[in-house]
Amino acid sequence: MSHPHPELGPPPRLPAEGLRIVALGGLGEIGRNMTVFEHAGKLLVVDCGVLFPEEHQPGVDVILPDFTWIRDRLDDIVAVVLTHGHEDHIGGVPYLLRERADIPLVGSKLTLAFIEGKLKEHRIRPNTVRVKEGDRRRFGPFDCEFVAVNHSIPDSLAVALRTRAGTVLHTGDFKMDQFPLDDRITDLRAFARLGEEGVDLFLTDSTNAEVPGFTTSERDLVPAIEQVFRTAPRRVIVSSFASHVHRIQQVLDAAHAHGRKVAFVGRSMVRNMGIARDLGYLKVPAGLVVDLKALEGLPDNEVALVCTGSQGEPMAALSRMANRDHQIRIGQGDTVLLASSLIPGNESAIYRVINGLSRWGANVVHKGNAKVHVSGHASAGELVYCYNIVRPKHVMPVHGEWRHLQANGELAIRTGVDPSRVLVAEDGVVVDLVDGRASITGKVPAGYVYVDGMTVGGATEASLKDRRALAEEGVLTVVAIVDADTGALAEPPDFLARGFVHDENTFASVVPVIEKTLAKAAEEGVGEAPRLEQLIARAVASWAWRAQRRKPLIIPVVIDA
Repeated sequence: MSHPHPELGPPPRLPAEGLRIVALGGLGEIGRNMTVFEHAGKLLVVDCGVLFPEEHQPGVDVILPDFTWIRDRLDDIVAVVLTHGHEDHIGGVPYLLRERADIPLVGSKLTLAFIEGKLKEHRIRPNTVRVKEGDRRRFGPFDCEFVAVNHSIPDSLAVALRTRAGTVLHTGDFKMDQFPLDDRITDLRAFARLGEEGVDLFLTDSTNAEVPGFTTSERDLVPAIEQVFRTAPRRVIVSSFASHVHRIQQVLDAAHAHGRKVAFVGRSMVRNMGIARDLGYLKVPAGLVVDLKALEGLPDNEVALVCTGSQGEPMAALSRMANRDHQIRIGQGDTVLLASSLIPGNESAIYRVINGLSRWGANVVHKGNAKVHVSGHASAGELVYCYNIVRPKHVMPVHGEWRHLQANGELAIRTGVDPSRVLVAEDGVVVDLVDGRASITGKVPAGYVYVDGMTVGGATEASLKDRRALAEEGVLTVVAIVDADTGALAEPPDFLARGFVHDENTFASVVPVIEKTLAKAAEEGVGEAPRLEQLIARAVASWAWRAQRRKPLIIPVVIDA
């Protein structure tokens, strides 16, 4: 397997007949999927998603791919192809369109409806091109064919790109459920046909590459979901991704069968399910879904709620219910059904919510204790099938952390792909397909771009480090009034501490440290306030570590007397 080397520099000029592939996100993490294809002077983007922050990124709302590499070439983008409507594939689109609003967005009916709903909140009217499986469209030098794939959201597509440099097949996120709820299976006949024609580079979803066997069918969840609705003594509260139409369909069917009315809770859930219902992807029996207010008059055993927050997100409905910060009060006898996965990195947040709900007396049913979730991604058995059907010349695993990409690459080798033709890359690594050979040729910037409230890219690693220090170590402000003539303290310094554990005697021992620092500065003729502040900050920091074993954020303020 060929891996990128840390010393990779900027890539060379792309040969006229070559095809360049650069993932700006989604390799080395689960999220912010975005792949850029360059050929004949034009760019085609596949997906543009967001990554959700972890606990060590305080205050960050979402993380975007880094557009630096394409920023001065926005006019060369012929289209953004969206494989499906999940946030980790469409969430970054509003931010890309802020930089050039008329880039054509290409996708299936449901995918475009979800992104249009989202863009409305950003006050952007997109230029959209609707496609369906079986369609073939040209965007500049890229001849795109769209193939049906099955995933945990309807209307997902894989895309085959034919160029003069060769053919690339990108699966998007997919699995091979043979009995999907919507009867739309992954089109392996199309994969085989493309394989016969010759696939030079195969980009495959790696999320479940470490999981042996086959991903269970969605239909296998029916008994467990049914049982919850049949046996729950009081209300049923279901939490799911706001875009998992298939799972919510199963919940609606079970509620209908057991005489319960359903209300959607949470802005994104209400919006997406409204869209799915209007377009006919969600079949809702008449009178089943009602407004939250209408549930108040009904007995508890005739009520079901469908809400967001299955990943333990602090602001979503479920976490707020667990914290008693929501109009819906969880009580003894309520059943909460978490119909979703544990995304890597979110485990502790999810268990915190489960514990909070259990404490109020709820019975929490989740994938750890019942069969209420199946993954949306192909397991190792399915991936191997695809390699054997497509017989690609080169393989580039996508969508996953390092271990997933590595495992996926090993599967390809076991099916007979030459190890030197399996390219395990990370974000920003440049892969060029020239004269039928794909190789790693360089690296472009692809760092994390943090969205924090209304600012994009304002928060940096340094400011997050400050935030972590504030959260864990507190802050200490030192106000020193310095005699301009002598450079000594005019009066004892003031200390203002927040989150820094102290009592009234704590700061007695730091005063001599400050006096000594100022005396030394005066001796060396240093008198300007900014320089003195720097010296005081350094001295107080080393005192705090010696005396308190703490590293608070120190804010020195020097005032001339």
